[in-house]
Amino acid sequence: MRIFDPHIHMTSRTTDDYEAMAAAGIVAIVEPAFWLGQPRTTVGSFVDYFNSLVGWERFRASQFGIRHFCTMGLNPKESNNPRLTDEVLALLPRFLDKDGVVAIGEIGFDDQTDAEERSFARQVELARDFNLPVLIHTPHRDKKQGTIRSIEVIRSVGFPEERVLIDHNNEETLPIVLASRCWAGHTIYPNTKMDEQRMAALVQKYGSDRIVVNSAADWGISDPLKVPKTIAVMRAHGVPDATIQKIVWDNPVAFFAQSGRLDLTDIDTCAAVDRSQKFETNSVLRGEQVGR
Repeated sequence: MRIFDPHIHMTSRTTDDYEAMAAAGIVAIVEPAFWLGQPRTTVGSFVDYFNSLVGWERFRASQFGIRHFCTMGLNPKESNNPRLTDEVLALLPRFLDKDGVVAIGEIGFDDQTDAEERSFARQVELARDFNLPVLIHTPHRDKKQGTIRSIEVIRSVGFPEERVLIDHNNEETLPIVLASRCWAGHTIYPNTKMDEQRMAALVQKYGSDRIVVNSAADWGISDPLKVPKTIAVMRAHGVPDATIQKIVWDNPVAFFAQSGRLDLTDIDTCAAVDRSQKFETNSVLRGEQVGR
């Protein structure tokens, strides 16, 4: 079964993670731009980070046979820094035309401030200008209200709902998202957000239309194999393989293909990986290792 993890922060992960993901059947990923754990203090740090998403990280994934795509955006948490917000939003158009950029995101709400809403709306307008879909982060606190408010922002600017993926849903927010025309993402975490058993129950209740799952693995306690682990639990619950394949492959492909940049050419071809290849003089090898 082909697996697409549509939300994973590989900048925070190791080559061991890439190796394990490839062995588990993950062949494509989307890495959204996000919060790094501490505040960035200059716009230059965003330049370097955005460059790494379309450069080094894309190369690093390829060294394990995984197709890497990304989204670009100013995350909600850092949208509360008024000095940086204008600079980063002015910077974004420079990156939105890059190869491999398949959406604007992750944007949305954290503390649900007015500053976050202004940044959110401005980036949705950028998505319209660049004909890109949008990936929305829903807040950890008061998620239901944050989800409702996110849909209101999308509607207030007249952006097509079918080009919006609202992420980190739970049992309370999924019906709200499905009542719109937006897509619904679910993050499977070891201890919080959603787990495999709950996800299987949601699929049995709501089906597979416009539903995707992801690991959102990052620098915190998380697991880059949560999508394949969710597949195993859904199977154990009797969810048909055709439904599972729709959730873990067909749906994320359909959503991000709206960008016109989701190049999955020859995805079924198991090409040999030459790890002696280099990006900006660097390879994933160390010492006397030999590429294979």
